[in-house]
Parts: sequence; structure tokens; C-alpha cells
Amino acid sequence: MAVIVSVHSFRGGTGKSNTTANLATLLAMQGLRVGVVDTDVQSPGIHVLFRLEQDQIKFTLNDYLWERCQIEEAAHDVTSHLGDNISGKVYLIPSSMKAGEIARIVDQGYDVGLLNNGFQEAVRKLQLDVLMIDTHPGLNEETLLSIAISQVLIIILRPDQQDYLGTAVTVAVANRLKVPRMMLLVNKAPQTFSVNDIRARVEETYHSEVAAILPHSDEMMTLAGEGVFVVNYPNHPITQKLRTIVERISPSP
Repeated sequence: MAVIVSVHSFRGGTGKSNTTANLATLLAMQGLRVGVVDTDVQSPGIHVLFRLEQDQIKFTLNDYLWERCQIEEAAHDVTSHLGDNISGKVYLIPSSMKAGEIARIVDQGYDVGLLNNGFQEAVRKLQLDVLMIDTHPGLNEETLLSIAISQVLIIILRPDQQDYLGTAVTVAVANRLKVPRMMLLVNKAPQTFSVNDIRARVEETYHSEVAAILPHSDEMMTLAGEGVFVVNYPNHPITQKLRTIVERISPSP
């Protein structure tokens, strides 16, 4: 049975899509078949990290939600874009970047039940070991669905007061939905901050597992979304910390 992992943040700009792409790539490096769904239909962008160009995209998640295609037709095999060290597979289901498609979603919404069916069909038809859902920031109907069906929820926050307050709402919702495993990932921590102090504050505030604390990285900023970090910096401390998370979410053999 596939493991469904939602990667979420209460606010934008936390590095949610970057984290999703990096974890998916590390899972595929272990030989797993990984699906990534960009459900951030209002501000999509994870396809850039996987170097999937617009002219390579025939169908998107939007097309599936408007019943123009089957979910597997919207899945793009991006494994070859990740280099030679990938023994598994990464399939990306992107959201549309077309302004008209985004406006239609915002104006009319869509059938969230169909989205749930799409998750299940993607797992079955693509024979996935792991399905990763890159959620929309904040809490809305599709985000609640993604959280509710997940075996693992990774909540990303930055070490600032606004993120602390917003994350408290997400943690409370996840607890009410009885997510089997929830872990917090603190991202973009300034080098001047004490890792131990951050961990103690986060654990005391949320009574939840802190999976990792990732420092602010000039290398990450320099890469600027032009590729997946763990491929370009396989020996970087951030990559090492992300590997420890992969060990926790990998499906049991």
C-alpha cells in the first residue's frame, strides 16, 4: 500500500514546494516509484524545480478536475530530468500555469471528491510506493482533504512569530483529523539562531515531533529554483537532514 504524504505550510514562502521536490527525489533515489501532485492550483510552480517546460505539458491537474483527461494522462515522468542516480521513478502531476485556468478554479472551484478519486487512481495506475501532495498554503477544502487522507503530514514553518501562530491552527486541525503521523520541519533558520533553542520552543509549543531544522542556505538561494537541491548538492548538510526525514516516511519493505 502506498504511503500518502502531504507537505503543508500555513503561509506561503516557507519552501514547501522545494521540500516536496527534494523529498520525492530522495525517495526515488532509493528505487521507489513516487508521485507528486501540485494541488496549489492558485499559485503552481513545482514543475519549475523538475525542469518541466510548458511545451512539454499536455494535460494538468486542472484538465483532470474539468474531466478532460484521466489522472494518469496528467502525470509526467520527470525522472530523466533529475540526473543519473535515480533508480526509481518520479511522476509529476502539475497544475496549470495558464491565467484563464487559474481564474476558472478561483471563480468556480471544483469537485473535491473528484480530487480524492484522482489521488487513489494515481496510486493505482502509476503503481506508486509514495504519493506526495504539495498543498496550497493555509486551510481550505482541498487542503483539509489532503491532510485527512494522509498517513504522514509534514508541516513546514519558519522561526518567526507569524508562522508559529499559523502553524498552531494547522496542528490543531491535524490532531482533530487524527493524522497517523505529523512532523514539523523548521526551514530557513538564520545561522545566528540556536538550533537547540528553536527545537525546544517548537516542541514545547506544539507537542509534536520536530523532524529537522534546516538552516538558511546561500546555495539554495543561488540555485533559485532551477533544479532540485539534493541533486545539485548531494553532500550538503541540508541534504543530509532531508535524508533523515526520508528514512521516516519510506514505506516498510
